[in-house]
Amino acid sequence: MRGLEVAGEPLLIARRRDGGAFALRDICPHRGAPLSAGRFDGETVECPYHGWRFDRTGTCRAIPALIEGAGPDPSRISVARHPCRTAQGAVWVFLGPGEPGEPPLLPDIGAGKPIHVETMEFRCHVDHAVIGLMDPAHGPFVHASWWWRSRRSIHEKAKAFAPSELGFTMLRHAPSSNSAAYRILGGKVSTEISFRLPGIRIEHIRGGRHAVVGLTAVTPIDATRTRVQHAVYATMGWAGLARPLIGLFARNFLGQDRRIVETQQRGLRHGPTLMLVGDADMQARWYYRLRNEWLASRAEGRPFANPVRERTLKWRS
Repeated sequence: MRGLEVAGEPLLIARRRDGGAFALRDICPHRGAPLSAGRFDGETVECPYHGWRFDRTGTCRAIPALIEGAGPDPSRISVARHPCRTAQGAVWVFLGPGEPGEPPLLPDIGAGKPIHVETMEFRCHVDHAVIGLMDPAHGPFVHASWWWRSRRSIHEKAKAFAPSELGFTMLRHAPSSNSAAYRILGGKVSTEISFRLPGIRIEHIRGGRHAVVGLTAVTPIDATRTRVQHAVYATMGWAGLARPLIGLFARNFLGQDRRIVETQQRGLRHGPTLMLVGDADMQARWYYRLRNEWLASRAEGRPFANPVRERTLKWRS
């Protein structure tokens, strides 16, 4: 059982004895105590204040203080339940109105689970964290390192993009020559990177018989804090042995992104007018268009219409 804050809402996530997960609003309707501060026996959650117990549907199953036959029927009391899905070692919770879609399935992984998960809190609005996922121009300045790339490696790039489910995809291509880390896969290496609402980035790298998939999920905690989670999946049997090294690289990479967006906040607090320029910022523009179209389609009760069109973007990085 775990308590989280997501988009300003208290959330409890727990996994039952049979392995199934569920999600509830993390507030007891009796006196407002967080349910996640209580006990979980694998089937019901017990409030730490007065012992009220709730099952996976949010239905109250017991009120210990009541004498039998007196007071309300516990089953008529409940806490809000959120749709919950599990896939490839991840738990996906849907907080919005309407029916939830299916979680994204990662290619080549099957029922595999991540070999490493890195979680960091960024002190920024979710939009700035998401845009950092798709910003192709900051790499040589924010992520410069001897093992990855440097400012001297900047050159012109051209990548083909196409619309995809709730977002867009940078179509499969050979990675940049300055991305030497990809070569550990062996064979002819290619990569495809997709983004989908609300803040999910999937990088699928193939080389010879093997694949590495990176799943990054960006979730708002509140208006000024964002949770960034990066999971690494791999088909190579030896990949588990590399977990300490993968963790080191992931922490370094995410830490660099966190430092720059938190540095950015010092300028943003003055309310400057921001600019998005050229093809290098087109993915950021697409994100705002996708988000606005999603909100409009829900408000108007109509299907989502992807505003992204096929095109090739060119920039230097």
